[in-house]
Amino acid sequence: MSSYLLAERVTEENFTEEGYLGANPDIFHAVKIGAFTSGRAHYDMYGKNEARCVRVYGSIILDAKRTKLERIKPLLRQDMPFTLRQDHLFDFLSDNLKAMYSIIDTYAVSNNSYDGTVMDVIELNKDKLVLDCGAGSRQVYIDNVVNLEIVDYDTTDVLGVGEELPFVDNAFDAVLSLSVLEHVKNPFRCAQEIARVLKPGGQLVCSVPFLQPFHGYPNHYYNMTHKGLENLFDDYLAIDKIDVYEGTLPVWSLTWILRSWADGLMGKTKDDFLQMKVADLIASGEQYVKQPFVTELSMEKNLELASAIILIAHKK
Repeated sequence: MSSYLLAERVTEENFTEEGYLGANPDIFHAVKIGAFTSGRAHYDMYGKNEARCVRVYGSIILDAKRTKLERIKPLLRQDMPFTLRQDHLFDFLSDNLKAMYSIIDTYAVSNNSYDGTVMDVIELNKDKLVLDCGAGSRQVYIDNVVNLEIVDYDTTDVLGVGEELPFVDNAFDAVLSLSVLEHVKNPFRCAQEIARVLKPGGQLVCSVPFLQPFHGYPNHYYNMTHKGLENLFDDYLAIDKIDVYEGTLPVWSLTWILRSWADGLMGKTKDDFLQMKVADLIASGEQYVKQPFVTELSMEKNLELASAIILIAHKK
């Protein structure tokens, strides 16, 4: 098993506009909407003090990609049309699939690192193949991990959708689905497909959000309880464990919600909110609904952080 590092801490010496924007989707978006004139402008003002990364481009992984594509070619379904795009990925993402599963162009794709649990699975299968189903833009390219994505990133090996995986039955020794199923239109279909391409005895590692605010990559459809996640797979797989690891502890939800709430306020209301203590915030919600830190949130922020969403509809 070989791996190739594609991102490194940005410095004056290695800064490039393309690499900085490629490693930081939020900055790419900020430049796109005019909040900054360039990635360089952001770096000069903030990035040099934020431990940002820069993407390393070039031919560093091209040979590894070509070797991997040859290795997975026998595992591709023959009943789905595809193209070999510029000798670096298999493209199964037809216009029909895009329309069926609401796939749109997006800059905002997760580029998180693998944690220790996932790396143990990859290492355990170092002489086999692991499917990363919804890989995003990986900072490390690993030659036994097949990166399936809806976006043509430099680490993408196969373009396709989770609801119609372009692989034959029993193709992979392990499958990773990391913070993906909340973003697909039909997670039940995705779960069925993951089970189909997993070899008997193969291992699945799947994580989904429970108490996380709305976030779109490119869409956010479903959060799940642990029983909901179990329900997705227990018709197809033997569930070995339901767990919460360090990176998914409740504190991440707590800090995310409070930080996002504060970002939705302005002026004195924001300052007052930031000075509140935990003891000031744990009474019944009815005591707060008329408070400025509640009433001054925008509808967009309310939808992001809502306790529940109400839908009103009529039959056509």
